[in-house]
Amino acid sequence: MNQNVDVAETLDARGMNCPMPVMQTKQASDDLAERAILEVLATDPGSMSDIKGWANGAPGVELVTQHEDDSAEQTVYKHYIRKTE
Repeated sequence: MNQNVDVAETLDARGMNCPMPVMQTKQASDDLAERAILEVLATDPGSMSDIKGWANGAPGVELVTQHEDDSAEQTVYKHYIRKTE
């Protein structure tokens, strides 16, 4: 997926459980340049709804897309967040 999205930074939140993926995503997005995209890698299935909910309510960010990647031994949930301001 990231070959279709111009990723500025990647946050590896694999192995972290709620609420850490969201907290780490918020912190990383604060440091992004405007219009830059953050790729978040997580193994917590709850990150799909947690990050979506956070992005929908947070000013200055938007959820570009998210999906499950189950091509490896462990499913990785990939989230793409754009800083809007």
